[in-house]
This record gives sequence, structure tokens and C-alpha cells, in this order.
Amino acid sequence: MRILTQSRGALRLARWSLAAALMLAGVIGAAFGLAPDTTIEPVPTERVVRELAPPRLAAPALVAGYWREEEVRRGDTLGSVLARLGIEDTVAQAFLRGNANIGSLQGLRPGRSLRALIDADGKMIALRSTAPGGEVLSVDRDAGGSSFVARTASPEPTLGLEVRANDIRTSLFAAADAVDVPDTVTSQLADIFGGYIDFHHDLRTGDRFTVVYETRRIDGAPDGAGKIVAAEFVNKGVAYRAFLWRSPDGTEGYYDDAGRNVRKAFLRSPLGFTRVTSGFSLARFHPFAQAWRAHKGVDFAAPIGTPVHAAGGGKVIVAGQQTGYGNVVMLQHGALYTTVYAHLSRFATGIRQGARVAQGDVIGYVGETGWATGPHLHYEFRVDNVQKNPLTVALPDAQPVPMAQRPAYADAVAPLAEELALSRGIVLAGGE
Repeated sequence: MRILTQSRGALRLARWSLAAALMLAGVIGAAFGLAPDTTIEPVPTERVVRELAPPRLAAPALVAGYWREEEVRRGDTLGSVLARLGIEDTVAQAFLRGNANIGSLQGLRPGRSLRALIDADGKMIALRSTAPGGEVLSVDRDAGGSSFVARTASPEPTLGLEVRANDIRTSLFAAADAVDVPDTVTSQLADIFGGYIDFHHDLRTGDRFTVVYETRRIDGAPDGAGKIVAAEFVNKGVAYRAFLWRSPDGTEGYYDDAGRNVRKAFLRSPLGFTRVTSGFSLARFHPFAQAWRAHKGVDFAAPIGTPVHAAGGGKVIVAGQQTGYGNVVMLQHGALYTTVYAHLSRFATGIRQGARVAQGDVIGYVGETGWATGPHLHYEFRVDNVQKNPLTVALPDAQPVPMAQRPAYADAVAPLAEELALSRGIVLAGGE
């Protein structure tokens, strides 16, 4: 309403200004009027007539037909589906029934969708359908209109971006579910900031996330989510931001506003979301040995078969059985760091002594081998072969964006940073 009042006020002011200008013009005209009996020489004029060519207007685009869609029902035949689509085209029907390249149409499954482009006379111009194997079937009438061309191809996804934000009230997954963030994106979010935030213990009510992630659509239908391209997580009042950067050599990573690597050289936890059943301690009652002993690692409870990920990139120095550890994998990370993963049920494919792994690679699966009273992962983080608490030890940083790529990186993340800023004060859902 205030804006409307200001507009009317401005209009009144404009009217008064116009009136004043007209009055002033009259005064000036009077002051500079012509003296009596003044003679004015006539100004010569010439009439010019020119014929102009009419403007060329583009012909309006003609709509060749209209699309109709039908879903295959139980007991349907190809003929019954074509009839519901409104196709009255014997040439098209004969082609669809007799072409060997589109045999998938003969075994129609209930629920499968067929879309047809039909003209006003019921003639089929095009047909689209997705085969059971996921390939897209395309049938198009040729330029002469007397025959058709059929082809199948893997669907080309259309990429887009989605923005979601919410406050944490109970858990990260609950807050993400409330604003329809896919679980795969939520897991990425925890992985990206896992070097700064212990999602098992550090979350607080009022923490907040904003995430921009890729989406895929095939023929207009959702086909899952891709990677996070920008994210912000506010934990205990501290804001952490990350942007996906794909370098010219094809490698990619997540970096902050200044180009520093958001990921640490190591993950805080080699598992997804789980709970700690036994922390790092110099005096703990060992449930298997029934005695007080130091526990220089962290135990994570998880079902048998849960994937275990490499906390950092390195080389496998042990992949085998050891009495207390059971099935164990040990990774060497440079000259200083070693990580240990014990009580595994089995090893991942390719995990053997001397193999190289990258951060996040699956190296084995949770079990209860060795001195274990239940399924869990025993995880150790060693610095110069001395065990440290993996949940509290200061983790080294990973490599930043190379200096030569910094200008391109800054240009790429600028619009994403603006998107995060716009979403910072907006809650997209009212609760969990």
C-alpha cells in the first residue's frame, strides 16, 4: 500500500510540474514575443512521397499435431493401446506390428507408457516409449509421409539444479526428508563436511543446511539426483561452505570460498551414520577378555555387511587375518599415517596387499571376526605408529585448488555463492 501511495504522490507531483512548465513557457513566450509589424520571410517547403516496402512477417508456426499418452493396462494388445491413443493409421499400425527393430512393443507390460504425436486426421507422426531395459524407442514418419523410421537409444538425461534448506531439530536425515532431499544427497552432505563435523555427536538443535544439487530427468520424468554442487552447513554457529570444482584434467573435489580443500586428508569415520559403542580409552573393561585394558581405537556398531570406506587415500599394507583383529585391513598413508579396520566379515574386491585405494573407496564389510562379541567395526588412526583418537585428532588438510585455476574457480562459484546467500534466510519447510 505504501508503494501505491508513493506512486500517486509522484503522479500529482508530475502534474504540478507540467502545469508549472506550461505557465513558464507562456511567460517566456511573452517575453520573447515578436514586435508589431515584424515581417517573417516564408520558409520554402517541398513535399516528398516515398513508397515503402511492406515489412516481412514470419509465417506463424503451424502445429503439426498433438501429443497423447496412454498407459498399458492388463490384457492390452498393441492394437487396443493404439486405439485409445486415437491412431487411425493403417500404415503406422502395420509398421509397428511388422518392424523387427521394435519387437519390444509386442510384449507390452502393464504400466508401460506410450506417447504418440497425432495429426487432426488420426495419422501418427511420431511415437515414444521406454523399453523394459531402459532404452527409449522413437518412431518417426519420414519426410515423404509414406513410411517410418524406428530407432532405440539410451536415454539422454536433462540436468538441472535443486535448492533445499532446513533447520536441524532431531537429526540430519529427518531435516533432509522434511524438504524432500534424496538420501543419496544427504549422505554426500555428511561426507563433504565429515572432516569438520562429527555427525554422530556434534549436531545441535538449530544447526542448518543449504544444499544445491544436480537432478536428472529423462523425457520429463525424474531420474534421480546427481552430485552436490554447492552446500553450506552451520554447526554451533560456525558456517562451513563447499563448492564442487571439476578441474581441466577431469579430477574434482570440494573447496571453500578461497579455494581451500573442504575435505580433510582423512574422513572422521569410515562408516556412514552409525553409533559409537566404545570410544578411545586408556582403561576399558574388555568384553571379550573380561579384563581392564586400553582401547586405542573406536568401535562403531553396524549390521554385518555394512560397507567400510577408506578414511584416506593410500596403499594396502595388510589384508588378512590377525588373531584379535579378525579380518583386518591396514592402510599406509604416506610416511606418517596408518589406519586400521578390524573385525571385517570379508574384504572388498581387489583389496590385497600392495593395492592402492582412494578416499571413500569400499575396502571391506562390517563383521564380528576375531575378538568381537557382536557385529561392529574397530577403527584405529595411527600417527607415526602411535594410536590417536580418530574422533578428536587434528586431521591434515588436502590439496587446494591450484593457483593457475583460481580465477576460473572464482568465476564458477560466484553464482553458487549467491544462491546459498539467498537461501540462507529461507526455510523451505515448516518442520520435520
